[in-house]
Amino acid sequence: MSGLPHISPETMFVALNFSVLPFWALLVFLPLFKITDAIVHAVFAPIVLGVIYAWLFATALWGATPIPEGAGFGSLDALIKTFSVKEALVAGWAHYLVFDLFIGAWEARDAQRVGLNHFALIPCLLLTFLVGPIGLLAYLMVRGLTGRAGWSLFEG
Repeated sequence: MSGLPHISPETMFVALNFSVLPFWALLVFLPLFKITDAIVHAVFAPIVLGVIYAWLFATALWGATPIPEGAGFGSLDALIKTFSVKEALVAGWAHYLVFDLFIGAWEARDAQRVGLNHFALIPCLLLTFLVGPIGLLAYLMVRGLTGRAGWSLFEG
């Protein structure tokens, strides 16, 4: 796909890592501000990051480096072949970053909804940023152990 601008995978990796930091900073430091609602909890962050992911995905599929024969998602060997292409690996990394931020934003909204102290949420957000599922697990444990809405995830 010759119409796609070329940015090195290394440059895009660094740019992606820095691109999510403002969103996480808003969740941690300005959780109740309107700008956090407008940027993180509304559609801005998911759209921006989703467009970047779509571009990376297209670059991986139709870029200068072809995906190897046998690549795919149907087996571990196929997945290894897929991610042997740096552009595909960076797209996969973007996938992680987008979904971790989505989960962190949900944690922040849920904590506000159930009245969980924000200082109890901050370590969970940091863990979600660094090691996604462990941060979500930590949040669910804090939420359950503090008696804030119990163990149910039903809203109401």
